[in-house]
Amino acid sequence: MNDIPANDDTNDLREATAEAAPEVAEADRSAELEAKLADAQAEVLYARADLQNVRRRAEKEVADARAYAATAFSRDVLSVADNLSRALSAIPDDLRGDDRLKGLITGLEATGRELDSVFSRHGITKMVSVGEALDPNKHQAMFEVPSADAAPGTVVQEIQTGYMIRDRLLRPALVGVAKAPEGGA
Repeated sequence: MNDIPANDDTNDLREATAEAAPEVAEADRSAELEAKLADAQAEVLYARADLQNVRRRAEKEVADARAYAATAFSRDVLSVADNLSRALSAIPDDLRGDDRLKGLITGLEATGRELDSVFSRHGITKMVSVGEALDPNKHQAMFEVPSADAAPGTVVQEIQTGYMIRDRLLRPALVGVAKAPEGGA
C-alpha cells in the first residue's frame, strides 16, 4: 500500500548505496561535519555572550563598589554631623556675641562647613523634605500633624535630615506629616 520505505529501510538502503558510491558517504560525512560545525559555532556564540554578560556584571559591581564603598562609614559619620549641628543650634544668640566664646563658635561652624565639603566631594547630599510629598523611599514618617495649611501627606516637620549617596538613599529623613484637621471648619 505505502510505497515509502520505513526509516530503518532507508538507512539500510543508504548504507548499501554508500558502499557502492563513495561520493554518497563523502556527502554524508560532509553533512555531519557541517552540522557539528554549526553546533560548535552556536556554542561559541553562546559562550561569548555569556562571557560578555559576566564582564558587564563584573564592571558594574566594581563601579558600584567604588561609588558606594564608603556607605557604612558615611552612615556612621552622619551622627557626628547631627551632633555638631545640634551643638551649634543649642548656642543661644546672646552667647554668640560673647568674645570669650566667639573663637569656639567660629571653629565649630568651620568644622561643620568642612564636614559638608567632605560629604559633597564623596557624593553625599542632604535631602530637602519639608514641603515635599511623603515618599516612603526617602522619608520615614514618625507622626502626623493636623494642618489646614498643608495638604495631607505633605512633610511639615523634619526631625532628622535624610541623606543620599549619589543616587541611593543613605539615610531616610525622619519627618512629621500633615493630616486633615479633625472636625473641619
